Amino acid sequence: MHKARVDIVIIGGGIAGLWTLARLRQAGYSALLFESEALGGVQTIASQGIIHGGAKYALTGNLTESARAIGDMPAVWRACLEGSGELDLSRVMVLSDHQYLWSSTGLVSRMAGFFASKAMRSRMTEVDVGQRPELFQHAEFIGSLYRLEEQVLDVSSLVAELHRQYGEFCYRVETDGLQFQAQADGVNLLRIPEQGLELEVQALVLTAGKGNADLLRLLGRDAPEMQLRPLHMVVAKGDLPPLYAHCLGSGSTPRITITSCETADSRMAWYLGGDLAESGIAHTPQQQIDKAHREINKLLPWVDLTAIEWSTLLIDRAEPKMPGSRRPDSVFLHSDRGVLTAWPTKLAFAPYLANEILQQLHQQGLSPGVSTKDDLELAHPEIALPPWEVKQDEA
Repeated sequence: MHKARVDIVIIGGGIAGLWTLARLRQAGYSALLFESEALGGVQTIASQGIIHGGAKYALTGNLTESARAIGDMPAVWRACLEGSGELDLSRVMVLSDHQYLWSSTGLVSRMAGFFASKAMRSRMTEVDVGQRPELFQHAEFIGSLYRLEEQVLDVSSLVAELHRQYGEFCYRVETDGLQFQAQADGVNLLRIPEQGLELEVQALVLTAGKGNADLLRLLGRDAPEMQLRPLHMVVAKGDLPPLYAHCLGSGSTPRITITSCETADSRMAWYLGGDLAESGIAHTPQQQIDKAHREINKLLPWVDLTAIEWSTLLIDRAEPKMPGSRRPDSVFLHSDRGVLTAWPTKLAFAPYLANEILQQLHQQGLSPGVSTKDDLELAHPEIALPPWEVKQDEA
């Protein structure tokens, strides 16, 4: 039985857990991270890497709570990516320093673009015809094009860099049989019998996304509750131009969102989300691929889709349970008897969530203590592969 004393144990190695680990270590806490599979998890590595600034949430012409909450995140990330922020992410690959948002010829779609540009004037500008990228200079393109000052990151690169800096504090741990005993003196006991672990900790932080629900059940707790927002993403690999863009639909969710990344075999992968992914959850893989093919043919008919390899994957976005299953506006953090349960709700919110966790620890009087051991002599987790490098359901 490994016995040790550490300040904080984080369970879940996605972006929320990794960013929180980094910030806690910076603050002097002896924090460790446990991950049962691979760093990057399921939800993080399958994200589109967009550092949202709120533009797509203003499509009705109003700045919603979501738009306000996330509005500061691009500047926080940009500082980190330049090496001058709270974390040094200067080695992380930025796939694109901006995105595009385009509208079709439909009146509703064009009006959505107009109002979004008015609401988010400092972050979104219309692109003159002569300044458009080659893909949108085709004679068949009739519509409006806007530039969004929101970066797109290579998520694998992001996870790899956080692993490079803090991987020695990450352990592969199966949490079946997890036990947590909150004690009056504030020194709690965390036991994972399957791993032969018994740790004295000040707090346990759950950042396992969908896995938070199982962890809470193991701990005998029924709150906070979780909701899932399923997506049916599509991957198209082949001779494609790089593209980072949203096509406006008639509502607040883009009709389709496309991000791109070069694959290990030097092809280009288009990763397709937006309403395509949200509305296609009941489709079979072939039905979803057929729908994606039709959408691109309608929206970008000049793009050659011959010899394209298609695949799909299902993702469950985990969030705190909200009235009417609505989307949460910001991060979520719940504290109860030594256990902090957290959902960032979006990749871009990771810095915000980590700061909320730090503030919560300070408010509870949990300051860095004395660690008896950081090295648990256990295996370290590997880094998860991105969706386009994993065998998925293909056509």
